Amino acid sequence: MIVGLTGQTGAGKSTVSKVFAEKGFAVINADTVARMVVEKGTPCLNELQKKFGSEIINPDDTLNRKKLGNIVFTDSKKLQLLNSIMYPAITSEIKNQIEYYNSQEKKFILLDAPTLFESNADKLCDIIISVIADYDIRKKRIMKRDNITSQQADDRINSQHSQDFFIRNSDYYIKNNDSLKKTLSDTSGLVSKIMESL
Repeated sequence: MIVGLTGQTGAGKSTVSKVFAEKGFAVINADTVARMVVEKGTPCLNELQKKFGSEIINPDDTLNRKKLGNIVFTDSKKLQLLNSIMYPAITSEIKNQIEYYNSQEKKFILLDAPTLFESNADKLCDIIISVIADYDIRKKRIMKRDNITSQQADDRINSQHSQDFFIRNSDYYIKNNDSLKKTLSDTSGLVSKIMESL
């Protein structure tokens, strides 16, 4: 069984993901995969340099994420261009990892992917769970987490789908406005329910 975990930036997806891992799920982290596919010398990074210019490349030939982020989060066409380069490479690597875990006879796989719907990786999943939280709470979290300004936080949040979209397109959702204890308890109950259903 493949469970897709997604949600809004700053909603607390990584907290939920850890619970699945502790319960024995093999975790494929799409953010980790996204970093892998743009490592120094990869075809994906070369393509990004061609389309967005050398300013997004650090002196050591690695990707300057902050510069790329500043370009795409304020321009929807450039964000679409970035996604058209990144998503096929990410999806291909995710499929490789799913095949690997299947060969290891892992019964439960969690695909932790912030852009699960945009990359069409939701088609790989049996169940989809979204983590959501109120706007102000998420804004505070990502400003602290990423050390960004209020405007940059708004740009990132507004470049994503609404809370209603995630609720509508998921089998389950976890609302992470309250205490960590409540979120862990809600997640733990949901994981047990999913594992018993197989």
